[in-house]
Amino acid sequence: MSAELVVTLGVVLLLLVVHQLWWTNREARQEAGRTLQALQREWSQTPPPVVPSGVPPVVPTGDPVVPEPAPSAAGPATTRGSDPSAAPTTPRWDQAYAVLRIPRIGLTAPVAEGTSKGGVLDRGYVGHYTRTAQAGRAGNFALAGHRNTRGEPFRRLDRLRRGDRITVETRDAVYTYTVDKSLARTAPSDSGVIAPVPRSNITTSAGYSEPGYYLTLTTCTPEFSSRYRLVVWGKLTAMRPR
Repeated sequence: MSAELVVTLGVVLLLLVVHQLWWTNREARQEAGRTLQALQREWSQTPPPVVPSGVPPVVPTGDPVVPEPAPSAAGPATTRGSDPSAAPTTPRWDQAYAVLRIPRIGLTAPVAEGTSKGGVLDRGYVGHYTRTAQAGRAGNFALAGHRNTRGEPFRRLDRLRRGDRITVETRDAVYTYTVDKSLARTAPSDSGVIAPVPRSNITTSAGYSEPGYYLTLTTCTPEFSSRYRLVVWGKLTAMRPR
């Protein structure tokens, strides 16, 4: 192989690395930033919700919150101006509809429905696993995000510690979860970690045994590899209308 060919191959490989590690991050972060701005503009143009009488304010505590919606002859409300603990309408596929904030790692990212690469994850979004609960609802609100490239919102997920605060803001409410447990490594096929009562099917001592209001964050591990999954769990500790 000639020296010129070696140099050419080296330059091509270098350009590929730059594209993956810098350009994809730049593009995804710009798109995620535009989406965050669009959500905030949309929400600011709509009046704040009115909480029905009989629904007490939620005070943050160290224990999980179990929201109790006010009785209604019409059943659970699903529109703006209703109790924020009421069942939300299901977002459209790939629709960005919430904002995830994790102060510990300096993260603010849009949350979109689904975990497809092209429609959600590769755009720098955090993806909501379909068929898991929505934010603030009983069960498991499970999310996924890239750890490297394409915006890498979960790059520093391994830095989260028990007691760290995580908020999820929607059009109607702000939900606060508190980090409770983590699983440093499990197989991508370990579906138990996003079950309604999350518990690893592989490391059976990791997870929970009782129903609750859970948050699950998942990403690839180790860095620059998709061989395993890193999992962080939290519990709902507060909620308030926007």
